[in-house]
This record gives sequence, structure tokens and C-alpha cells, in this order.
Amino acid sequence: MADIKSLDDLKSAVGAAPAAVVAAPRVAVRDKLGRSYATGKRKDAVARVWIKPGSGKVVVNGKEVAVYFARPVLQMILKQPFTVANVVGQFDVFATVAGGGLSGQAGAVKHGISKALQLYEPALRAALKAAGFLTRDSRVVERKKYGKPKARKSFQFSKR
Repeated sequence: MADIKSLDDLKSAVGAAPAAVVAAPRVAVRDKLGRSYATGKRKDAVARVWIKPGSGKVVVNGKEVAVYFARPVLQMILKQPFTVANVVGQFDVFATVAGGGLSGQAGAVKHGISKALQLYEPALRAALKAAGFLTRDSRVVERKKYGKPKARKSFQFSKR
């Protein structure tokens, strides 16, 4: 470090510091098979998601999406990232999901699809982020406390 003995020396030393570092532009992340991988999470569910260009086929745990997620609401949740990014029917999805219930699993796959899409095509990041699909929903079930039947519920109170 330079010998700084006066305020002028300090100003010249600070002025000589390098300019602010500019962040590098995002680049696409793909494996040798042309797929992008991401992990999505929701409640207790964890989904591993691979996407690649294709006809829009979605396979979850070896089953078609209509078989695994039978409720139309859950199927709609999985389609949301594609509609927001305007790439409906352009990507095939292969996902393995474990833990939680069907609703949490659908949310985890949606989170994984969103992250994988922005890794495959960084230009889609703005639309997915604006819709809130890249943020992990951190709400989880509250733990049960001792002396209570559930997390917050109390036993019936009686004065006599």
C-alpha cells in the first residue's frame, strides 16, 4: 500500500482505484446432450428437472403429466412458466420429484422448470423473474410445539 500522509494523498489513492466491476452477461448452461438441469423446491417436495428442445412432452417420475398430476389445476401450474415465457410446446421436460404432497410437488416442478428455462435461454429470465417463478416459496409447515396438540392449537380451557 502507498504511503498516505495527507488528505491529498488519500484522494489520489482512491481516485486510482479500478472502476466498478461490470457483471458478465449470462450465458446458456447446457450439458453435452443439449439439456438444462435445475432443482425446484416447494414445501417438502424436491424436483430435479431436465429440459431440452422438443414437442412439449412432460414426463414426471416416468409417467405422463396427465397421469401423475390428474387434477387440471396442477397441470395448469406446470404450464405457467411456458406461457409466461411464450415457449409453449417448444421444450420437453423430464422430472423426478420426491417428498411432500401433490400440490407441493407441482410447485416444485414449476420452480425447477422456471430455473431450467432461464438457464437454457437467459433472455427468458426477465419474464420469469417478473412473474415470480424464480423465487423459492419459503413457506413450510410450522413445527409442533410441546404442550400443544398442533403447532398453535391449544387444548380446551375450563376454569372448573
